[in-house]
Amino acid sequence: MLHRIFVYGTLKQGFPNCHINRGQRVPGVFVTTQPYPLYILGEAHLPWLVQQPGQGHAVAGELYEVDDAGLAAMDVLEQIDEPGWYHRERIQVQPVDSGEAVQTFVYFGSTPRVALETVHAGPLAVYTAEHATTYREGG
Repeated sequence: MLHRIFVYGTLKQGFPNCHINRGQRVPGVFVTTQPYPLYILGEAHLPWLVQQPGQGHAVAGELYEVDDAGLAAMDVLEQIDEPGWYHRERIQVQPVDSGEAVQTFVYFGSTPRVALETVHAGPLAVYTAEHATTYREGG
C-alpha cells in the first residue's frame, strides 16, 4: 500500500535524513493548508512542527508516496512510539503553484517539549539547507 507523507525537515531531498526517505517524490513544493508553528528545537536543532493549527505559518515542504516499509522506517527515525517525540497525523497540503489540496501524513513534534527545550528559531515557514547545517543526529 502507498501512503502520502509531507516532509518539512531532515527527510527532504538533500537533507541529513533523506537516506531514510525511500519514497517517490511528487513533483513540486507543497504547503500546509493551515498555518502551524515550525521551530528548530533543542540540542540537536530538530525541526519541530507543532500541532497548533492557526498559529505560525503555512509550512513549505515536499510530498512523497511511500510504501509500508518506507513509512515504518520513517516512524522509527521519528520515534513515534517514544513519549515526548513525534506522532504521525493527517493534514492537508496543497501545491504552491496551484492545485487542489490533498490529504497526507505529517510528523508533529510533542507540543509540551517546546516549553522544555531551547527554541533556536521559529516559528518558520520553511526549514532550509542552512538550518540543516546545525542539525545533530541522534536528537
